[in-house]
Amino acid sequence: MTNKVMLLAIDIGNTHITIGAFSGDRLAHTWRLKTDRHYTSDELGIHFLNLLASRMLDASALTGVAIASVVPSLDQPARQASRTYLRQTPILVGDPGTQLGVRNRYKKPEEVGADRLVNALAVFRMYKRAAIVVDFGTATTFDCVSALGEYLGGAICPGIELAGEALATRTAKLPRITFEEVPSRALGQTTKESLQSGLFWGYIGLVDGLLRRLKAEMKGSPVLIVTGGLAPVIGPHIRGVYRIAPDLTLHGLRLFWQQNQSREAA
Repeated sequence: MTNKVMLLAIDIGNTHITIGAFSGDRLAHTWRLKTDRHYTSDELGIHFLNLLASRMLDASALTGVAIASVVPSLDQPARQASRTYLRQTPILVGDPGTQLGVRNRYKKPEEVGADRLVNALAVFRMYKRAAIVVDFGTATTFDCVSALGEYLGGAICPGIELAGEALATRTAKLPRITFEEVPSRALGQTTKESLQSGLFWGYIGLVDGLLRRLKAEMKGSPVLIVTGGLAPVIGPHIRGVYRIAPDLTLHGLRLFWQQNQSREAA
């Protein structure tokens, strides 16, 4: 017997495409695909159907698809895949006529990534307080949201894995490393240990330092929410974290979709 889902939320990032199936407000299932900027609509559509089928989910029961994308070359293939394979006309963050639900105070609003805006919507609606969202992805983004639901801006720096990849590709003797385990100490006694220490604990220092400055400039007491694929690894070591929410962007897409459905119904 198949399970019914209401909404498919699709977050197209530079490294991964993260997909969530919602039943009402509940995130029932999640998947990750490696981002390929050359995906065709057919390839994406088949991926979507196969992922749903792997959990015995009924694609015909979908009532909506919401997409946030920071990879422009995949916008149209994702739209077409939704129409052809999922039988749904999707809404994309930034589509004309859609309402985000937060006021974008960036000097050039069109420059803000869709995922950053969706995260802002999620923290505003879910926590109802001024907040800073730190999203640990290919890049690490810091996004500041006022208690009135204004997206104020933030900061962007290379993600920890991207920094490690840069060291490995630009040097002759430094290896690629991973972070399955957090380095237990800062004083590394091998090249691998030194790299792990420098990248991880150096990154913690970078994040803590930026957060101190952002909090001072925002004034008040914004709550700190961390999200993204590495949030469960890095989040516990950041000072003052209020919530570790790896699926924040997917919930933001759900809220974005629900808001625009309500608007259409009205």
